[in-house]
Amino acid sequence: MVSSPMEAALASGVAGWAKRGGLLFKQARHAASMNQKALASVSGTSRTTLSAYEHGRKSPTLETAGRILDAAGFRLALEPKVEFAARPFPVPSRLWRLPVAAALGVARLHGRAYDLADRAERRAAYMLLLCEGSPQELLDHVDGVLLAELWDELDLPSDIRAEWWPLVEEARHGTGVIN
Repeated sequence: MVSSPMEAALASGVAGWAKRGGLLFKQARHAASMNQKALASVSGTSRTTLSAYEHGRKSPTLETAGRILDAAGFRLALEPKVEFAARPFPVPSRLWRLPVAAALGVARLHGRAYDLADRAERRAAYMLLLCEGSPQELLDHVDGVLLAELWDELDLPSDIRAEWWPLVEEARHGTGVIN
């Protein structure tokens, strides 16, 4: 039977989600230092089924996905998307929070390492990122709360400052940073 273009697109999207979900299971399992047999046993599924999930051959129900992730020490959470406007420089739709290790880790930018735990280096890295960073670099290294806290100390071109200002103000008032 020939499927419609809409059905084909939906099937392709579901397959993509199955592969991404499988990678999440595998990452959670590795982070928990568990093999498939152990995680399957603790989560109440079979090793072959878990393998099929991890390889994107099957898709679990939301309940099953939650149970597997919970058994590995993680939780399934809803997180708003961050999208970037097409401008001469990337501007996100909202600010986000980074895990502590990333927010205070090392950012390697333009051949230099910035220690984000050091306020002066974080300030220098954030100025570089807001002016020249790609969307992925911004997502990897800029923490919304830390940006809002440093905002008044950043020496930024007026056009970049004007575009990011509303996001920083939302963050300062507790409504604009997603976890």
